[in-house]
Amino acid sequence: MYRIAKTRNHNSFIGVEEENNREYLVMGKGIAFGKKTGQRVQPGDDARIYSLTERGNARTIVQGVSPLSLELASAVLDEAEKEFGKIDRSIVFPMADHLDFAVRRIQNGEQISNPLTDDIRVMFYKEYKVASCIGELLKERLQIEIDEHEIGYLALHVHSAIVEENVSQAMEVARAVRESISLVEHITGHTIDVMSLSYNRMMNHIRYMVARAVSGEKLKVNMNDYMSVKFPEAFRAAKRICEEMEKRLKLPMEEIEIGYLAMHIERIMDREEGE
Repeated sequence: MYRIAKTRNHNSFIGVEEENNREYLVMGKGIAFGKKTGQRVQPGDDARIYSLTERGNARTIVQGVSPLSLELASAVLDEAEKEFGKIDRSIVFPMADHLDFAVRRIQNGEQISNPLTDDIRVMFYKEYKVASCIGELLKERLQIEIDEHEIGYLALHVHSAIVEENVSQAMEVARAVRESISLVEHITGHTIDVMSLSYNRMMNHIRYMVARAVSGEKLKVNMNDYMSVKFPEAFRAAKRICEEMEKRLKLPMEEIEIGYLAMHIERIMDREEGE
């Protein structure tokens, strides 16, 4: 049972749970309609309940963003649950904060640019697909359209709801992958289509290479001797990229990673030369 501390709109209120005396955001269709402060409400099974004490600035965000932005963020997370199963729904607060600013930007005719949008769309394909549901929601509720760059940022919030990685970390990984791909293009003299299988394989390898650097996980088989002798050009390129990634991420890259990366670079170089 929740005692209403403040109604936000017909579909949400801030309530105090009587057993633990903690504040929660309670959301559900018509759940606060006709209700007043002090009334007690027992939410149904379809209600969404979010603690305002477990995530740093949740209370501040709830008071500062529109109730609709919170509803929209919660709806996106509903789609994320359908795709990924159990997720961290507390991400609803920073996601709503982002959506609130996005809606204002759109309504003011302002546009943002994200040079990593294509990379995010490929690297976090399922997250981007989930985040894309916001398009129809905004058309229906506010009659506005959202662009791919805004969806890209929203996809990172979805990603942070399914893994222990915040939005800035996910963006840093995407940026490291993009810079590594750009370096491969510079070294090989060929542009890699972001929608191609070659890019997808390279991107995923670099993505997990970064993840291993963060977690300290190590590869088991060392291919460095073989790759350095058999494909010296690709090996030199891979070594340079690993050195650049160390500087960018401020994390040590295991030397064993060079051989595996060289293998992917050689595949790209071989394919390009064969065309």
